[in-house]
This record gives sequence, structure tokens and C-alpha cells, in this order.
Amino acid sequence: MKKPLTVFLLLSFALSWIFFLLPIPFGEPGTPARQTATVVFWAGAMWMPGLSAILVTLFVKREKFSTLRLNRLGPKRFYLWAWLLFPVLAVLTGVFTLLLGAGTLDLEFTLLRDLLAQTPGGDVLPAGLLVALQVGAALTIAPLFNIIFALGEELGWRGFLLPELLPLGQWKAVILVGVIWGLWHAPAVWQGLNYPTVSPWLAIPMMIVLTVLLGIILSWLYLETRSPWAPALGHGTVNAVAGLPMLFLADVNIAFGGTLSSVIGWIPMGLFVLWLALTHRFPVVPGVTTGSPDRTASRQDDALP
Repeated sequence: MKKPLTVFLLLSFALSWIFFLLPIPFGEPGTPARQTATVVFWAGAMWMPGLSAILVTLFVKREKFSTLRLNRLGPKRFYLWAWLLFPVLAVLTGVFTLLLGAGTLDLEFTLLRDLLAQTPGGDVLPAGLLVALQVGAALTIAPLFNIIFALGEELGWRGFLLPELLPLGQWKAVILVGVIWGLWHAPAVWQGLNYPTVSPWLAIPMMIVLTVLLGIILSWLYLETRSPWAPALGHGTVNAVAGLPMLFLADVNIAFGGTLSSVIGWIPMGLFVLWLALTHRFPVVPGVTTGSPDRTASRQDDALP
């Protein structure tokens, strides 16, 4: 069905790219007005794929809203994966950054202290306490708050686009969604998202590698639960914990180490994807609970449409 796909992609890209570009008139990058505008408008951009999915489902495909499966959660254990996996991958990214010599361990929290020194009243809280509070929030409250925005993307990419492309086969569909997702970020990457230290012409392909790897994991969560809520929690957790290793590192080029989006961050994600493939957890067999040793068949209504 080419028409729903075409309309969805045109709407998602056109609406989102408007929001991605809106901060530009608010001043140079790094100025308070530009930073505030970026947070506000980019949050809006995150909901444009979800809005597009809703509009295409209701008015192009003429299907019920429930087709998007927002009324379903699926097996609860995959929400633990969505919540706990990415902090582990973030820690491994920090470890690999140190082992590969891409950064140095900094338990004096120099970067944070420098930022606090430039902030009025920044010396009120000790840096160590602030780090503890930030880590605690990233592991608990932040993923839940981030779902508000991450669901907008996941409803579009995993809730709508992935099922539409599944007739191609799971690997092809998931990789294609990842490539589209990466290209969708292009205006934000051009403005410095994730890879501000490299040329945008290199940063955009780097973003595509990230979204393909991350997209495989988020698609696994979707296919196992048949719900956009699990990948939305995973996406929200990624946004909360991706940069945590940088609190403990110094002398790091963030394009190449220190964060989940960096080149070194691809290593633990790639290893997890490899584990999913080697243990036959991916591709996911529709209507089968792959988390159980005997792959016991689940109810027929668990299968994707």
C-alpha cells in the first residue's frame, strides 16, 4: 500500500523539519534564546511522526485508532529490558571509552565544576551530590518523563512504519526504518545534534548508523510486545542516560566516545544486536513468545496484523 506510506513519510518529514529549523532565527547556537527555542521546537518535532501516523491511519487507510495499539502493553518483562538495558550499555560505553584511550577517568567532575562555576549560584550544591542526583533522576524519573515526547516518534516509526514495511521481512524492514529515522534527524544533526565536532556531511551518516543499531533494539521491543509503549520507554531511557558517562570522563571527543550516540557507543549496542541474532530472539516469530526457552506459542490475537 504505497499511498499510506508516501503520505506518512511526506507528512512526517515536512512537519518535523519545519520544527527542526524554527530555532535558527533565535540567534547563534549556544545563546540562551537559541537553546530554549531548540528544546521547545525539537520537542514538537518528535511528535510529528506520531501525529502523521494518526492522521494516515484515520483518514488515508480509514482504520480504527486502535490499529496503532496504544491500548496494548504486551508482556511486562520487556519493559524491564527497555528500562534497564540502556543504562548498562551506557556504562559499557564509558568503559570502552577508557579502554580504547578515547578519554580519561575524571572523578573530580571537572566538566561539571566548570559549568557550575559559570552559573550564578552554581556553588550551592557540591559537584558530587549533583552528579548523584543527576544519575538517580536519569535512572528513575527522567525515562518516564521522556516517554511524553519519545512516544511521538515511536508511534510513527515503530507503531506505524515498521508494520507497514514488515512484508519485506523483519531485517529489511527494521534496517529501512532505521535509515529513514536517521535521515529524518538531518536538520537537527546539521545544527550539531550528537556530532557537533565533525562535518555535517559525516555526522548524518554517523546518525544513520546509530539509528539503525538503536532501531533494531527498539523494534525488537515493539515486536515482542506488539505495543509502541515498550520502545517509547526504551527511547525515553536512551535520551535520559546516553550522556551519563561524560560526567565521569575528561578529554573526550563526544562524536567518537563517551556517549551512546558516539562511535564507541555503537560497540555495546552492536554486541547486543549480535546477541539477539545469535540467540534467535531476532527476528521475532509472530505469535510466539521468544523469551521462553521452548518458544511456546502465544494467543493468536498477539500476532501482528
